[in-house]
Amino acid sequence: MAITFPDPKIYQTNDINMEVYELGEGFPVILAHGFPELAYSWRFQIPALADAGYRVIAPNQRGYGATDKPEPVEAYDIHHLCGDMAGLLDTLGLEKAIFIGHDWGGPVVWNMPLLHPDRVAGVVGMSVPFMPRGDHDPVALMEQFFGPEHYIVHFNRQPGVADAAFAANPKHFFNNVFRQSRGADQSLEPSTEEPSFNVSLMALLDLTDPPGKPLMSEEEMDVFVTTFSKGGFTGPINWYRNITRNWETSANLPQRIDVPCAIIFGEYDIVPKGGDVSEYVPNLETITLECGHWIQQEKPEEVNTFLLDWLKQNTPS
Repeated sequence: MAITFPDPKIYQTNDINMEVYELGEGFPVILAHGFPELAYSWRFQIPALADAGYRVIAPNQRGYGATDKPEPVEAYDIHHLCGDMAGLLDTLGLEKAIFIGHDWGGPVVWNMPLLHPDRVAGVVGMSVPFMPRGDHDPVALMEQFFGPEHYIVHFNRQPGVADAAFAANPKHFFNNVFRQSRGADQSLEPSTEEPSFNVSLMALLDLTDPPGKPLMSEEEMDVFVTTFSKGGFTGPINWYRNITRNWETSANLPQRIDVPCAIIFGEYDIVPKGGDVSEYVPNLETITLECGHWIQQEKPEEVNTFLLDWLKQNTPS
């Protein structure tokens, strides 16, 4: 499909410079990408939402693209990530927005109504659902269940190792990571195995013939390869290195979201869908698409159709 991708602007927000892509006019919709992604991951959604009458705002979040990359690890905790979004609204002179997030963008948009409730008119997550705070450190639990090579555990327990390994050959890394699920690829035999969250990205680097077909064209892939070749992976991985800190600092944070919400799952996504969260997110619509993890890039037309319908029903008049 033909796409219109805007040129970037640089805005000051929350004491950093942020690279932002904007298109359209109307009620603001902010798109929060995940790891290892970019605002470019929303290339199919930006023009569709703008054409429908929304002001679409897609930042490269801190650590990504031309956005600043602070050195301290703690500069990437959830308070800073959500603070960047609230500060961006301030800079743009906007009171509220609807926030849509994929992957790591999910925790950002789910935490916005907890940390900045007056700035949020609605939330849509993709892949990562709202997860109410548990009683135990999430990284310690993942280490207990999955062992030291699980990618999130590895990021936390072996600082700098994955950063350097990914940066040594970004094209190989992205070629192996950005794949469509075998289950979602009708040209391949669907996998009979349940999607497993027990993933080692270091082991994925060793594959010469990764499963599934490529997610995107060489030209699209080059956007990610070029950008991460310049900016590296440490800033993005530092988001993971704050999972324990985020858990510690959210002990007294109310775990309830009262604005309209939705979640889009991929049938073959490795990320756990979690349990019933209606107690915490009472106004929640859920759909599941026949795809893997890279939902808005694997199924752009279906995602756009859902988003446009949901926004029509839930955007403040």
